[in-house]
Amino acid sequence: MKIVYVLLGILSIVVSGCTTQATGNLVVENPGNQDAFAQCLTEKDFVMYGTEWCSHCQNQKSLFGDSFQYIEFVDCDENKEECQKAGVTGYPTWIVAGNQKYPGEMPLSRLAEISGCELA
Repeated sequence: MKIVYVLLGILSIVVSGCTTQATGNLVVENPGNQDAFAQCLTEKDFVMYGTEWCSHCQNQKSLFGDSFQYIEFVDCDENKEECQKAGVTGYPTWIVAGNQKYPGEMPLSRLAEISGCELA
């Protein structure tokens, strides 16, 4: 019986989200082309760690729209060792220059503030 409760607890965590540090309902502050912003983040060594099944990761990606193609993204299902080495414990997690971590969904305005990159 105890195993049932443990499994239900794990299931509820998975269903409720990928990380406890999500910021809630994010909206696209500046809809449209974010190519230059995404490229700037990559130039400044911002890397997003996540998975394809994570709803918070999908929300984060959707903020960039088609411009997400310019974001350095590490899929932790395909690169488990790299994610473990980076100390990723929840998704999504942004890591800057291999050391500064920002877990959870982040509004583009916050990424702009941290990076100094200009939003379109």
